[in-house]
Amino acid sequence: MSIEEAHVPDDLSSLDFTGGLRFACTGDTATPLVLLGNIEVEREWARGEPGLPAVGDGAPSAVVARMDELALVLGEAGDHVVLKSAPDRGYLDYLRSLGLGLPGIELTDRCRARVPVTDEARESPGLLRRLAGLGRAGARLLPHGVSRAEEALAAAAHLPVALPAADVAKRVNSKIYGRRLAARLGVPLAQGWECESVGEFESAVDRAAEVLAAGGTVGVKDAYGVSGKGIAVADRPRRLEQLIRMVRRRAERTGDHRLAVVVEVWADKAVDLNYHFTVARDGSVRFDFVKEALTAGGVHQGHRYPARLTPAHRDLVEDTAQQVGKSLAADGYFGPVGVDAIVCRDGSLLPLLEINARNNMSSYQARLQERCIPADAVVTARQFDVLLPGPVAFARLAEVLGELLYRPEAGHGALPNSFATVNAGFVDASGPADGRFYLMLIAPGQERSDALAAEVTARLAEFGELR
Repeated sequence: MSIEEAHVPDDLSSLDFTGGLRFACTGDTATPLVLLGNIEVEREWARGEPGLPAVGDGAPSAVVARMDELALVLGEAGDHVVLKSAPDRGYLDYLRSLGLGLPGIELTDRCRARVPVTDEARESPGLLRRLAGLGRAGARLLPHGVSRAEEALAAAAHLPVALPAADVAKRVNSKIYGRRLAARLGVPLAQGWECESVGEFESAVDRAAEVLAAGGTVGVKDAYGVSGKGIAVADRPRRLEQLIRMVRRRAERTGDHRLAVVVEVWADKAVDLNYHFTVARDGSVRFDFVKEALTAGGVHQGHRYPARLTPAHRDLVEDTAQQVGKSLAADGYFGPVGVDAIVCRDGSLLPLLEINARNNMSSYQARLQERCIPADAVVTARQFDVLLPGPVAFARLAEVLGELLYRPEAGHGALPNSFATVNAGFVDASGPADGRFYLMLIAPGQERSDALAAEVTARLAEFGELR
């Protein structure tokens, strides 16, 4: 399918996922989008923010830098996507065989292993000229999320951004903002404290120590941490004392006593959830979906849907989405939003843990979900990390999966929703390297889904050691 003729819909729910996102962000159902999969945008939001003291350069891994290709399946024919290198031709043919119209591909001038796509694009004169032409033709830049780096890219390319300013995006993505919004709305919230100074952190740690003494666990999170980064978990006082010493030493060394963290009491979690909604420029809110989130050590691993929720829980999730969406609109935000939530073991629901006012991993599954997958299927979207001895062509993956490779006429199987991450480690190296397969496992029920996952795992082991 391609971009439809312009019209003003009665409401966002009358449009498919990408069409609704297009209208919400541009006010027009026919505006061409230039998609940018800058997955590590939180890294830019965190620059200059005094979170937990940490080591490391913060640069994305080679695999994460090639997650730019996830944006390929979000766009329609008539849109464009900026990528660091050309997709595998076999993979493109496979996507077309699913009946998907694909966006035009705009390549950066270079592809360096650990350089984010935004930085590559900003340093690509040839690409910037092409993007400027798209801008003159009415296209708008739709990144994963907006930071100062994407604004600089848009300015260099003379390509207007379809999302709010970076300062707005950064503010509403802070975990401090999210907790305070939940409290203001009266949404059930994990016990915790927001800390914007060393003194506030010391007070929060004193109260958290009481939780530890009662046998509880607390987490200290950077305001702009993501996917397991910037989190310290404490189940004994010594760990909190260590964190206090670290932040005090930094404050004494720099003279800067600011801090941007939250301290939360760890809930007794049964199920992680992620739900998605879209906020339009006029402030209207469309609830898109809710999925179970698969995590390991706080790091995102995938999704399972449909989410196994009670009607009461689903109602609370959808009501919270409407409240949060309208509040975000009042604070100047429009565009895609994902919210993390949990169902606790006692049956209660905490419907707002974190706000991710940007595209989410689930955003990049939505168009495939709508166009290619039976509505009653059980779908597990997950990553498989493998140490590979050498590059893998998509044709080889198709051969190894065999009858397990998803075909619409079969209605079940493994659907690769990205491929560039498989060979990301071989951009500037020839030896063994980490690769990642992103697959949507589609089956008619949970039992068949579990069997499919086991068989796919066994076949992927032919490529190398599974991590």
